[in-house]
Parts: sequence; C-alpha cells; structure tokens
Amino acid sequence: MDPTTQSNYSDVVSQHVHFDWIVDFQAKIISGSATHTILVRKDDIKEVIFDTSDLNVYGARISGDAVLYRSGSKHAVMGTALHVSLPVGIKKDTVLQIVIDYTTTEDCTALQWLSEEQTQGKQFPYLFSQCQPIYARALAPLQDTPSAKVTYSANVTSTLPVLLSAIRRSPASDGPAHDGKEIGRDPVVYTYEQPIPIPSYLIAIASGNVRYRPFPKYENKEWSSGIWAEPELIDKAYWEFSEDTARFLAAEEKIVAPYEFGVYDLLVLPPAFPYGGMENACLTFLTPTLLAGDRTLVDVVVHELTHSFFGNGVTHAHASHFWLNEGWTTYIERVLQEILHSPAERGFQFIIGSKALRDSLKQYEDRPKYQRLVIKFEKGEDPDDAYSSIPYEKGANFLLYLERILGGLEEFLPYVKDYVGTFMGQSITTGQWKDHLYEYYKTHGSPENIKALDDVDWNAWFYGEGLELPVLLTYDTTLATVAYNLAERWNVARSTDTSKLDFRETDLDDFNGNQIIVFLEHLQSYEPLPSSLVTHLGSLYKLSLSLNTEIRFRFYQVALSDPSSSVAKSFAKPIAKWVVGEDETGVIKGRMKFCRPTFRALLKVNKALTEETFNKSKNAFHPIARKLIEKDLGLV
Repeated sequence: MDPTTQSNYSDVVSQHVHFDWIVDFQAKIISGSATHTILVRKDDIKEVIFDTSDLNVYGARISGDAVLYRSGSKHAVMGTALHVSLPVGIKKDTVLQIVIDYTTTEDCTALQWLSEEQTQGKQFPYLFSQCQPIYARALAPLQDTPSAKVTYSANVTSTLPVLLSAIRRSPASDGPAHDGKEIGRDPVVYTYEQPIPIPSYLIAIASGNVRYRPFPKYENKEWSSGIWAEPELIDKAYWEFSEDTARFLAAEEKIVAPYEFGVYDLLVLPPAFPYGGMENACLTFLTPTLLAGDRTLVDVVVHELTHSFFGNGVTHAHASHFWLNEGWTTYIERVLQEILHSPAERGFQFIIGSKALRDSLKQYEDRPKYQRLVIKFEKGEDPDDAYSSIPYEKGANFLLYLERILGGLEEFLPYVKDYVGTFMGQSITTGQWKDHLYEYYKTHGSPENIKALDDVDWNAWFYGEGLELPVLLTYDTTLATVAYNLAERWNVARSTDTSKLDFRETDLDDFNGNQIIVFLEHLQSYEPLPSSLVTHLGSLYKLSLSLNTEIRFRFYQVALSDPSSSVAKSFAKPIAKWVVGEDETGVIKGRMKFCRPTFRALLKVNKALTEETFNKSKNAFHPIARKLIEKDLGLV
C-alpha cells in the first residue's frame, strides 16, 4: 500500500473526476467542485476517504443530496483526510457520483501565483501547478496515489488563457487567444478532457498570458504537437523546440509503443518553475533555462516525452518504486540519443549523469537509506526528502547493466516493447517488474539469459548503500576525451604562474555545450584549483557571463569548491545575486537542479549572506523549492 496517502483506495476507488473551477487571481485561489465517479470494491463500506491539504471544503453531495463529511487532523506530510459517508449497506461494484465543493487556500503547495513582475511580459499575473509527488491533494480532494489512476474532465473559468494536462475541447488552441475576448478582463470557460487514466500527480493547470504555435505535422501521425509560451518568448521557444520535438516522439514510437495521448504540447513557464521539465500528460512543463539559443538543451524534451510511456503509461505504484519512472525514462532517453545521434552520444550522457549521481550519493551519506534504488518509506514519510538523481542515474545504470548481460541493445529492445505493452495503463511495483523480466526471458530467451539474471546481485542493486554502484560500468568516452584532456591541463597548471600559462580563449571553440559541462565537472574530480587559477579560468573563457545556465552553474560549482578560499569568498556575493535573479540576467534560478546545490555551497562559504539572500527572495521560489531549500539551510 502507498505509505504517503490516507485514502482508502483499496475499498473504494475514484475512476473519473470532473472539475468545475474558477481561477481568482485577486484572491489567489481556485474555487469550485470536484465530482468523483467512484467504484465500490467491497460490501458495506461506510465511507470514502480522500486526501486533502490546506483545502477549504464546504460541502459534499451524492445524487444531489447533502451527505455527512468530516476532516481529520492535519498530518505534516500527508495533509488532512476527508471522510465522506456512503449510503448504508452499499454493495461491491456500486458506482456513485460524489460532488465535493471546496476552495484552495493561500497555503496551497501545489500552486504558485506569480505577480505581473515575475513574468516575462510584466503585464498579467500567472498561475501554475506542480503536483508531483504528493501535492495534487492541495489542488483538489483526491485519492492522491499513483496506485489509483483516473480520467478527468474540467470546465475552468479564468480571465487569462488556461492550459490543463488534457485535450482542449474549447476554445480551439489554434484560434484567437482567449477566444478573442479581452485578456486579463473577460472571463472565458475552457473545457478539457483527459480520456486516458493517469496518476493524480499528472493533473496540472497553468493560466497566464500565453500563446500557441503548432509544430509542423510530422509524417502521417495522428497526434499533434506545438508550443505555448508568453508572447515575448513564443518566437524563441518555437525556434528552440520546433525542429526536434515531433521527430523525437516519432523515433520513440518505433522502439517503444504508439503514443496514446493524442496531443504532445510544450509549455515554457516563468523561471520560478522548480524542475527542468514536468511530464504532465499532453502538456510538458519546461523551464525557460532551456532556451539556450542553440538547441543544445532540447534533449530535456526527450526525457519528458519518454515519460509518456514510463511514468504516465507504466506507472510506479508509489514512492518506494519511483525508479521505475525515472530510471526507465533516463535509460530510454539515452537509447534515443544513440538512435538519433550516435553510440558516443549515449555514453556521453551516462558520463554527465555519473557526476550528478556521485553528488547525490555523497549528499545522503548521513542518510544512507536514501542512497537505495528501492526505498522503504515509513507511513507519512516525505518522499521529497529522498528526491535526487539517484532513481534516475542508478536506475538507468541498472538497466544498462541488464542490457549488457542479456545480449546487448538489439536483444533488449524487444523486451522493452513487451514490458510497456504488458503494463501500459497500470501501476506496478519493483517486484512485478522483476517477475515480468524473468517471465519474458523464460519465454523468449535462453537458459543463458536466465543464468545471467540469477547471477545478478538483486539485493545490492535494490537496497545497496554507499558511494559506488554494485557493478563498475564503463561508457563510450569518445566525446569526453577532449574535455578530460583540457581539465587535466588545468589541473597540471595549478603550480604555474598564471602569466606563464598557455591557455587560449579559443580552447572551447570546438566544444559543444555538453563538452564544456563535462570539462567543468571533471575539474571538480581533482583537488580544488588555486584561487588565482579559478579566476583566470572564469575570465579567459567568460564562464561567469555565460547565458547557458548549465555552464554557468558548473563554473560556480568550481569557484565554490573550496569554501575557505579567497575565490569562493569573492564569488559568493555575485553567485548569490545570480541565483535569485538580482544579476544582469534578472531571472531567478528557480529550477531546483541549480538553486538547491548553489544555496548549499554558499552556506559553507558565507552563512549570513546565504540566509539573508534566501530570506529576502524566498517567496519568489515555488513552494516546493522553498520548503526544500529551507531544509537544506537548516531553517526549519
């Protein structure tokens, strides 16, 4: 059973939810109702229990008649259980509709309300949600567990355009913005439908001054794809993603399964969005930090669209099995890199990921339970406390290891198709995944395949702790070699006077963005460079001025790697300004991949500066990011 929910989904399960919502930007609430179509799974069940968090519930009805309901005491992580009474003597397989009237509140962790100044256009406010892992209960009363998938529909009234993780029925996406009404003043009803059952964390809403631009139709595909963004960003966003998105999805279909959701759109959000991307069904949310102007960061889209099959399609049963979402997605994302580009590119992505994995494993040395691939969460334990690159990278490496011992990629891909075909639409555990793996190779494989599986140290992969993988894996280093060599030159130069160094501004001219990232990350595998050398590095290559957030972040990690150094102290203030958007970029680095490690590193250099900077700007961060940064800094 899911340890993060208080709902009784094994007794009564919600199959469909219809939302009638009004978005109120002035009060910063969503008000309305959630109508659940529920299936009773056992005889004589007395109540249905929904998860809520900081909702104001003021009514419940069955067949139009008011029914008794009560709210339990609030749990710090799981929120408040909402108990709704069912008719006496109800029998198994009965289907009922329950309407719950409610509003969100200012404490809602699922929603971020942005002021006009926090948007690109600075004319209209903006709203967006983030429900993963367990925040959908703050948006609506739900059985907030991936074990209970639902279809949903919605009528949403707003004075600004509305997007949901579903298929828009009206007004038309490619019609006049806001149905031709005055944006920011006239209310318009937006109608959506999601006919594919999805986990509750994929229910999503965004509302703001956004525009749509469709991507060119790809071959004879039945699905459509396009981009949403604020008017000031739509041209830039279209250029960045139009060339590759549909091509990526079509390539994925060939190796995995047909795309089932009908629409695959992208939404470029304001910079407070806490993730690189969020795989909301039909509508991937993206950070604006991906708009590098050279398409070097578009591969994040490969990761998010891969979730259409791994996560949105085949779903982890609950947080303990999160790696089934992220490990599989990261693995297949890199298979796509090989198919779209080259085997060298696939290996290169594993090399980049290995640094993130080492950092995460190191971060949890004092909490080794979170170094595991399969984590046994206690009832009510916060899954966000374990959020890191471990399920992504350890999971992807585990699947790469299995691919290699089972005969290579060509032999493994038919199994991948069978896995997705077997479990599409279901929520599964690691045990179910493993059982299917064995069954597949018993039927389609050889005795050697079964022997290879029997020889796997399953316990070490699932529950192993420490800083190393159970098996040392090697990767294609073709694209990394030049980056490694340049890093080694800088390492050797640590004892040389900077006036005598032979480095040139042109050293990076033939590097792509990812090679610069690997160069900077490899520098961190050595002892910290002397302050004079770090200063020279940043100045020569203009790294502290890079508009590519990935590159600039890596350089700042180099600069702060020795907290006691003079270069760390001198860079602390400009880095603090950069992370909260008080520098020349004017953009907050709300993506947790950047802001959390940066604040943690700054804390070791200048505690007072770090706390002052964060406290002054904390409300500009998403509630999820704000909560986790506060934990990182020891403020809660």
